[in-house]
Amino acid sequence: MRHGDYGSNSQSKISWKVFAVIWPYLLEYKLRIAIAIGCLVLSKAASVSGPFLLKHIVDGLSQNQSTALVLVPVALIVAYGFARFSMIMLGEIRDTVFGRVTERAMRRIGLQVFEHVHGLDLDFHLNRRTGGLARDIERGTNGISFLMRFFVFNIAPTLIEIGLVIGLLMYNYGIAFAAITLTSVLLYIGFSMVTTDWRTQFVREANVADNEASTRAIDSLLNYETVKYFTNEDFEANRYDSSLHKWEIARRKNRLSLLSLNGGQALIITTAMTAMMWLAAQRVTEQTMTIGDFVLINAFMMQLFMPLNFLGFVYREIKGSMANIENMFALMDLQSAVPANTDAPQLQVNSGRVVFNNLSFRYQSDRPILQGVSFAIEPGQKVAIVGASGAGKSSLVKLLFRFYDPDTGTISIDGQDISQVNQRSLRQAIGIVPQDTVLFNDSIIENIRYGNPQASDADVYQALEMAHLKAFVDKLPESVHTMVGERGLKLSGGEKQRVAIARTILKRPPILVFDEATSSLDSKSERSILAALEKISQGHSSMVIAHRLSTIVDADKILVLDQGCIVEQGTHLELLNLGGRYSELWTSQLRQRQ
Repeated sequence: MRHGDYGSNSQSKISWKVFAVIWPYLLEYKLRIAIAIGCLVLSKAASVSGPFLLKHIVDGLSQNQSTALVLVPVALIVAYGFARFSMIMLGEIRDTVFGRVTERAMRRIGLQVFEHVHGLDLDFHLNRRTGGLARDIERGTNGISFLMRFFVFNIAPTLIEIGLVIGLLMYNYGIAFAAITLTSVLLYIGFSMVTTDWRTQFVREANVADNEASTRAIDSLLNYETVKYFTNEDFEANRYDSSLHKWEIARRKNRLSLLSLNGGQALIITTAMTAMMWLAAQRVTEQTMTIGDFVLINAFMMQLFMPLNFLGFVYREIKGSMANIENMFALMDLQSAVPANTDAPQLQVNSGRVVFNNLSFRYQSDRPILQGVSFAIEPGQKVAIVGASGAGKSSLVKLLFRFYDPDTGTISIDGQDISQVNQRSLRQAIGIVPQDTVLFNDSIIENIRYGNPQASDADVYQALEMAHLKAFVDKLPESVHTMVGERGLKLSGGEKQRVAIARTILKRPPILVFDEATSSLDSKSERSILAALEKISQGHSSMVIAHRLSTIVDADKILVLDQGCIVEQGTHLELLNLGGRYSELWTSQLRQRQ
């Protein structure tokens, strides 16, 4: 399934493949499953024995007996109490034992979805809606937990109990009692399934509205400063309230449809119990049944319709849960446009020679970005790429990291086509200082350590000093343990960029990419950072995307991109002497500084 199909199956037939997903997790805990099933069988045996004990108690008490014989119903009462206690406790033990299986399944499936989403290509993540995606995953894993607990240990046992009760009624009291019970059960199940199928559309509508409201809220809060800049608090509140209004309407439809379902179920149960009691009362009057038999049938019907009523609830919840997990499975069905072949060989970087050969690329069919771009970065060489916005500079970086595959042409590192090597090893070999640095809501030191999670504190402090961050963090009350806020909002653009530089220094990759790495720095900071970058770039192949031409005058080679094509290349002096596009850009920036 491609990205555009994600979430579009909300009205499609529910996928039952969830049970194929659950089954391996059940097999992982065979002993626990066996113990839980044993408790289930014993619990049902205690449940069915209860009405028979009750019958004998009533019959015993209704007869004139000597004092000695009164002890018999007393013993039966004790046995009845023990049976009820056993039924409850065995059920609790069953649920406790099976809980480990459910929790482990939720953990494994949640991790599987998380890893799958991280494995999808950049195009998906640029178009996703974070709030809705998070809610889909949360509801999906909770839905699977519900299915495991209730389908395995509630629906199947209820159906078994129904079969036992019908068989016992037929054997002890004849076909009429069994026929009424069977007919009412079939009507109840059929009505519940048809009505619940109809109601599922309202569950989906509520989920869609809930996703929209969640996405609105998260998007607005993430852009808190922008909201304040434009005084759009009321505008954001109205948009959020509009989404909540849709949710309110969907929930109202859901609630009214639930009233119809519960009313129909109650009518079926009441009619069946009334018919059974009337038939049993007739038999007692005719003296073909005892009062104990009357109580037994009443107890059986109460005992039968309680789980049957619960079965209706479980079926409703299963339908709701499956509606919830449809989007999660649709998400799992998405295939990355840049497939990661885990069996591909690891990238082996020796000298670090990078070759871009005849690259053509477009994000959309009617919008070409790169056209026949070819160049090489020799080992230890610094190659700068300049050009106007939209010329295709950053697209080269995305292609090098293999966030996208080119339409034509190849990129190779030390003679290895990057499309034929393991993606993880490719990205481990490249370090980047991006133009827009986004930090995690953690401390400064942990954000730097993200470049190499196994690095020691000493290594992190060394990278921090090389990125000229020491003077800044020394002024902070909590020093390197200062929290940076969500997406690093507590730091300035220049401070965030220095953290990004420190990360890359800590990673120590053989190939370096600088995408407007000093765009957020003042002139003094820029000079010190450039000196640091020059130091860490020695012996490394590096590609520099630059807007300020003053930062790349020392580059071994400068490429000038215009409308996706390389129109000039050479050193700074060569390009100035050429008097072409680069010379125009240089002259323009000199005027802006004056």
